[in-house]
Amino acid sequence: MISLERFKSSYSGNGGQCVEVAANIPGAVPVRDSKDPEGPALTFTPEGFAAFVAGVKDSEFGVA
Repeated sequence: MISLERFKSSYSGNGGQCVEVAANIPGAVPVRDSKDPEGPALTFTPEGFAAFVAGVKDSEFGVA
């Protein structure tokens, strides 16, 4: 069994509204709510997650 090595963004000091990402799983990027570590997780392909991160950086989602 692979142990997930999760991390939070360096921008996560925003009052607890954070996600945790595991980047050590080949072919998958699991993402979960840091406030609910036992709750559900979403899993993205590495390409899909990279596209999402690029969209956030380019302000494509209208959030600050």
